[in-house]
Amino acid sequence: MDIRYLQSFVTVVDLGSLAQAARQLDLTPAAVAARIHALEEDLGSILIKRAGRTVKPTAAGINILEQSRSVLRDVRDLRAVASDGTTLGEFRLGVFVSAMTSILPPLLKRLYDGFPELNVFVAPGASVDLCRQVGSGALDAAIVVEPQFAIAKGCEWQSLVEEPLVVVAPAHLQHRDAHDLLQNEPFIRYDRSVLGGQLADRYLRDQGIRPRQRLEMDGLLPIAALVEQGLGVGLIPDWPSLWQSGRAIARIALPVRAPVRHVGLIWGEYGPRVKLAHALLEDAKLVFAKPPAPLPA
Repeated sequence: MDIRYLQSFVTVVDLGSLAQAARQLDLTPAAVAARIHALEEDLGSILIKRAGRTVKPTAAGINILEQSRSVLRDVRDLRAVASDGTTLGEFRLGVFVSAMTSILPPLLKRLYDGFPELNVFVAPGASVDLCRQVGSGALDAAIVVEPQFAIAKGCEWQSLVEEPLVVVAPAHLQHRDAHDLLQNEPFIRYDRSVLGGQLADRYLRDQGIRPRQRLEMDGLLPIAALVEQGLGVGLIPDWPSLWQSGRAIARIALPVRAPVRHVGLIWGEYGPRVKLAHALLEDAKLVFAKPPAPLPA
């Protein structure tokens, strides 16, 4: 059995699409389909089926899915353990979406300074999903918003930065009161399916503020871009990249104690890449140590 066929099968199931799997694997959809067909021939079972525009595993596919993941992890670990020191295998790192263009580049720069031959696979996603993937061993580590549930056994978590909620508004509104803005200006709500959005929603309810919601979306930088265009104000975590982007936006402190979002690193404590996870942690401490610009008086 060719290990690449298992990789193709798992990728198709994870993404729910032959086309998306092909893009991630740098293959054609026909090549991915051929690999899965060969795997099905080898195992004597149909593993995937089409369901509308998506692809889903059959009962047989579900039965072998977790074991397939385990085999892929074991092969990666064997390669790393067998290394003569010139290579470290593939380090699989998860990163929540807002950190992809801000924290990730300087962090990888520092990591490659110490391990220039390192091969890294970066998986973007929601923090909840990334934590679960670290717990299952699919990822070696992940930069995430603090999980609101007990982390899996065999994992460690360390907070790296605290981000209190602040109001973000067009620059010309910077002298307005935060609650006044939230109550009276059009409101761009941070997605309530993510922790930062949940913290904001709870704060508004606790303060009895009923904003004039215009839209709801995920992504701090996109919200800042809309605010700059004068489409509304937002209540979001104090993410440093927002104030380093050169946008004509203002950061306004809340008049009462602000809820805080914690961002940090989760990693597996065991395995051949724990040394890399610890190196990443030390690098992340330095990257996150840069303080945001002070709030205006």
